Amino acid sequence: MLSQNEREEIVKLIRQEVIPAIGCTEPMAVALAVAKAVEILGVVPQRIDVFLSANMLKNAMGVGIPGTGMAGLPIAIAMGALVGKSEYGLEVLRDITPGALEEGKRMIDQKIITVHLKENISEKLYIEVLVSTEKNAAKAIISHEHTRFVHLEKDGEILLAEKCETEGEVTTESELQLSFDKVCDFAHETPVDELRFILKTAEMNKAAAIESMKGDYGHGVSHTLANGMMGNNVFTRMLSVTAAACDARMAGAMFPVMSNSGSGNQGIAATLPVSVYAEESGKSEEELVRALTLSHLMTIYIKQSLGRLSGLCGAVVAATGSACGITYLMGGSREQIGYAVKNMIGNITGMICDGAKPSCALKVSNGVSTATLSAMMAMENKVVSAVEGITDENVDKTIQNLTKIGRDGMCETDRLILEIMTNK
Repeated sequence: MLSQNEREEIVKLIRQEVIPAIGCTEPMAVALAVAKAVEILGVVPQRIDVFLSANMLKNAMGVGIPGTGMAGLPIAIAMGALVGKSEYGLEVLRDITPGALEEGKRMIDQKIITVHLKENISEKLYIEVLVSTEKNAAKAIISHEHTRFVHLEKDGEILLAEKCETEGEVTTESELQLSFDKVCDFAHETPVDELRFILKTAEMNKAAAIESMKGDYGHGVSHTLANGMMGNNVFTRMLSVTAAACDARMAGAMFPVMSNSGSGNQGIAATLPVSVYAEESGKSEEELVRALTLSHLMTIYIKQSLGRLSGLCGAVVAATGSACGITYLMGGSREQIGYAVKNMIGNITGMICDGAKPSCALKVSNGVSTATLSAMMAMENKVVSAVEGITDENVDKTIQNLTKIGRDGMCETDRLILEIMTNK
């Protein structure tokens, strides 16, 4: 049983990792760094240089920027400089106006924005922004987490200097070490009143899905799923609602979603399959609260060792969380929840992340589909065994095998993906 102090630490961790975001978190983090640098500079800069790690560059190249009708980094950078407010965090661009957009386009045409690949760093989440006029200059660096500033500077004067993550990964801001049992203990045993805040994830992400279904976003994956060919049932509704929120987010819709571990798509995939299944199955509010908590905290746990960005698609991670939540709602035991984790990792490990873009809705749908199948198999006590592939008898070890592949084994895959993307 967890102590009161441990429960409080986990609640704090969830509140840190599950936060609202407008648009894809990578370009929003870049816009956030630009906004902060410009705030330090005090005037609109005449030149903006942005240096990004390979993973940041990969994830920010092809995604829609909210409120602009455009995709890619230059307009995100321009808007960060013109209307961005660092106090908004990952909602940094929520004050975009038509006038500012036109000014941003002129800024791009004037070629004052340059994006560079930051060479010789191992940190996968790294953003360095230099803004300047003829007389003054300012610098802002975000590293390791999407909103974590590690360096601020104006005209050579250091305003903030933490350890800069250019020499390798560091531990997450929270020192709390999770495990499969600790995640399950927390979700099952914590008084529900201490967890009810997690319902905001379902409210916000469902609202995004509903708005998306009114429009035509991205590849319209949700509309294809809802066309009836696959039937109209709880399974197809879980897929279509989840895909809808992703469709809109990747296309740059101007409404927030609740993210998880720095990713809106992870937040969507950890939330909507669980909440739709609970609603369709007539589950109680407490059951929904505990299932959502299990899903989100399992996702956070896996991301602790995987890292913020990798060559492994985040849908794999968040859908594993969803598989746990769905299994719980089906009445599954802790052992069966563990089976669901093993079934997920024994199936879609290796799905690559080739950047944030509209087709992410397809990958999220695949993740939800696999999560549902994994939960169904778990409820029948069918599980990928320890003699098969990377699955281990121990659930935590199985998760470690997954994250080792994504964090270490796919580094060369990551490099090749970026090479392909930048040479098309």
